[in-house]
Amino acid sequence: MSAAPATAAAGPVLRDIHLPPAPGWWPPAPGWWIVALVTGALLAWLIVYLYRKYLQRRYRRAVLRELDACIAGARSDPAALATQLSAFLRRLDKRGGTAASALPGERWLEHLDQRNASDEFTRGIGRVLIEAPFRQAMSYDAPALIALVRRCARRALDGEAGVHA
Repeated sequence: MSAAPATAAAGPVLRDIHLPPAPGWWPPAPGWWIVALVTGALLAWLIVYLYRKYLQRRYRRAVLRELDACIAGARSDPAALATQLSAFLRRLDKRGGTAASALPGERWLEHLDQRNASDEFTRGIGRVLIEAPFRQAMSYDAPALIALVRRCARRALDGEAGVHA
């Protein structure tokens, strides 16, 4: 008898164990979607925040430039300087959305004192704002008045920034 071929008796040919293919990068796992959404929301918030800050700084610079223009335009004439500064404060108050800018004389000064938590307008150098425009020759401390109006303007701008932020 002859021997049977060895390959026929061994059975089917088996292949070695093979691993599944590596996972693809798309679509990402749910955790990555959450990270992407949170990052996008934070980025959008940051852009809006920075844009608002930019607008606030731009508005602040424009208001302070307007104050500088008022001072430069009337520095040589004390009555005109007081009139310009009073008009500037009234415009600034009107921008704040109050109707107090239309108040006359003493009531206007009281409003400014109340807004600035001081008495520099009714009892101090700020009194010049209602007296100087009606006098021919008025002598007062112009740098002190300018400093007071600058402080008042900065405080008003800081208050507006807190309200709009």
